[in-house]
Amino acid sequence: MTIRQLEQGSLSLRAYAMLREALVAGSFAPGERLVMQDLAARLGTSVTPVREACLRLVSERGLELRGGRAFIVPALDLDRYMEVRMIRTVLEGIATELAATRATPADVRRLADIQARFEHARLTGDNEAAITGNRDFHFGVYCLSGKNLLLHQIEMMWISMGPILRVYHQEVVTDYVGAQEHVHIIEALARGDGPAARAALERDVMRGGEGIVRHLTALQDSQVNAVSEPSYVSHARARSWDE
Repeated sequence: MTIRQLEQGSLSLRAYAMLREALVAGSFAPGERLVMQDLAARLGTSVTPVREACLRLVSERGLELRGGRAFIVPALDLDRYMEVRMIRTVLEGIATELAATRATPADVRRLADIQARFEHARLTGDNEAAITGNRDFHFGVYCLSGKNLLLHQIEMMWISMGPILRVYHQEVVTDYVGAQEHVHIIEALARGDGPAARAALERDVMRGGEGIVRHLTALQDSQVNAVSEPSYVSHARARSWDE
């Protein structure tokens, strides 16, 4: 995602909106440190509005503050992902079921076009387009719910999901390439079948999450194994080698 310079006005609010969108879009990697001077230069403003925006994102759990100075994108963590997925499934399921009561044929055609572009991006390995296409599809559905407060809560979850989805599209090996449940969502919206649309959304989140869970579990296991073994173990091994 290209970060555009800000116009004059409420710079802190604008900086927040741009950084939040960048997190949702997966522009930042898990564990990445945000450099205030760099972000300020890219946004065309001073450091103060950027810092204020980052502090707000800390309060929303989108960033972490280390040592009172460093803003960090939360690292990959299995427990964090499972909690986010649980909340996403509930909120996004509600939004998808409501969308089925409001979707017009034009809405369905638009979502089908987005899905086609998303599938093409995934199959051709265009990760940036795939990330954008997946987000556009999901929020294209949720916006049809007509519930702005619900949509806001979903956006808060995607602040945490964006960096994780970046890893998913770039690093996770999965056979769930085209997000086939998207097609089932579209078909259910076309029929006005809210429960079916919600069920398809829930399957989409779970099926896409299988690869993420495997990836995070392996990452967690490797970190555990990397911890130095107790000294008495190494001493015992040393004795056996000497023998």
